[in-house]
Amino acid sequence: MKYTTLALIVFFLYSCDQPAKMVWHDNFELDGVPNPSKWTYDLGDGCPRVCGWGNNERQTYTNNPENVRVEDGNLVIEAIQTSAEDSTYTSARLKSHNGGSWQYAYVEIRAKLPIGRGTWPALWMLPDENKYGGWPRSGEIDIMEHVGYDQDVVHGTVHTEAFNHTIGTQVGKEINVAAASEDFHIYAVDWTAENIDFIIDGEVYHSFANDGKGSADWPFDHPFHVILNIAVGGNWGGQKGIDKSVWPQQMLVDYVRVYDKRPS
Repeated sequence: MKYTTLALIVFFLYSCDQPAKMVWHDNFELDGVPNPSKWTYDLGDGCPRVCGWGNNERQTYTNNPENVRVEDGNLVIEAIQTSAEDSTYTSARLKSHNGGSWQYAYVEIRAKLPIGRGTWPALWMLPDENKYGGWPRSGEIDIMEHVGYDQDVVHGTVHTEAFNHTIGTQVGKEINVAAASEDFHIYAVDWTAENIDFIIDGEVYHSFANDGKGSADWPFDHPFHVILNIAVGGNWGGQKGIDKSVWPQQMLVDYVRVYDKRPS
């Protein structure tokens, strides 16, 4: 018994002393199509399952180069109004795949956000499988959301069966990020079995703890993948209308990096 306890202590100390290991990344170094071994796409308008992607959004997602490409060392996601006469928009929504999903990780994304009323960019995570049932029962982690009518205010949020916006109980926090659309900032989450910390430029501004009450509160015990997108309009992004004069708009992503734990 004594030897078992000692072995566990030694293992714990050894594990804590190990540096963080990068387990997945994309630095967007090669111009052209985003690396197909790392990214796939959600396409269309969400119909027939949930038209408007469940939020009455106005965009159609494509994988066309005018909407998504790697250029000058950045991933470019570009939302476009397709003609001045109508309210039709195209954009892109990328998903990590081919090993791009994790159960517990430190996920870090350096990005510069679009600007203008009607834009709704997001850096977020969804589960690979609906372990506890359809949304929101299997969880959602919103690393960063920004709505254009509330410039430079960034949100970090979780959604679960017990805590979600459809019943007004979502758990999140907002923070002012100066020049969010002019400068790059680093948006991250440190996700462990006990806690999810939301971090901007190295500073934790919000935490969501595992209260031990089960999956309705904490469904974050299975693999999630990363999603990068710009939505247009919708229940939140379009709450104060869409400014037709601001298009096109881009979100630039310098890199996505995933570690097994938060680097020290």
